[in-house]
Amino acid sequence: MRNRLRRLRMNEGIRAMVRENAVSADDLVYPVFVAEGNGVKKPIDSMPGIFQFSLDTLGEEITRMVESGVRAVLLFGIPSKKDEFGSESWNDNGVVQNAIRFIKKEFPEVIVIADICLCEYTSHGHCGLVSAGIILNDATLPLLSRMAVSCAKAGADIVAPSDMMDGRVAFMRDELDKNGFQNVAIMAYSAKFASGYYSPFRDAADSAPQFGDRKTYQMDCANGREAMREIEADIAEGCDYIMVKPALAYLDVVKEASQRFDVPLVTYNVSGEYAMVKAAAKNGWIDERRIVMENMVAFKRAGAKIIITYHAIDVATWLREEAECRK
Repeated sequence: MRNRLRRLRMNEGIRAMVRENAVSADDLVYPVFVAEGNGVKKPIDSMPGIFQFSLDTLGEEITRMVESGVRAVLLFGIPSKKDEFGSESWNDNGVVQNAIRFIKKEFPEVIVIADICLCEYTSHGHCGLVSAGIILNDATLPLLSRMAVSCAKAGADIVAPSDMMDGRVAFMRDELDKNGFQNVAIMAYSAKFASGYYSPFRDAADSAPQFGDRKTYQMDCANGREAMREIEADIAEGCDYIMVKPALAYLDVVKEASQRFDVPLVTYNVSGEYAMVKAAAKNGWIDERRIVMENMVAFKRAGAKIIITYHAIDVATWLREEAECRK
């Protein structure tokens, strides 16, 4: 038998030589929830190992992140007061803005990404303004852009609109440029699907909608070709990164996007995906480390350049341990 592919698998050294995809700590972004108050380190029951932090406890977690080798953080804010407009989202002394300033001062090497959305800040829990039960697209764009500019003022390197309002990237880019933030990048949640995988996040960010759902603005999970149109539109409007969210159930979308668009591609390994792994591992049904690393490689194999994941610190730690074993 002349062609025997098993010859390329005979030991770890050979497997490493021909390995097509690998995960690095540089690929990872760690999501962090920041709440107002003091002494807050509140566990998220549906996401074991994940917490809400107040500003005075945040440093401990960012230190842990940096020491693991992860260099980028995605911030979500949990304000102490909400209203129908989400006005705390663009408060220059708001919870996320203060967290950005703190991280950039204490950890200047960390890349800070600010999630831009109103859902954590509105009393109704939707990602935009609401009138008579309808989420208003165009009226929401100036508010999202005010938040983006406010986060840029605080020192964010990247703003990441996750709202899925049409036209928000172009509006945001114009407002950032007009305010002197031409070098602040936009990481667009371009193909964000209306997914059941987000449920634990809504516990973590206190952002569950108070009525209805988000299916009128987030994508139908059945549509792949439409995802390409969404991504194409965001690129045309000036985004610097494109994103597919969630990750595991949408790897076909990740793959197609990676083949069609020459723009840095991000995928978000979301809260429900994280929670399922944690629950199965707790019950002894799976090897957590093996499953998580297999998922990470799957994201890279599908074409993702950047992976947002709650497993980021563990993954970076495991990668460092493996590198040390090879020395």
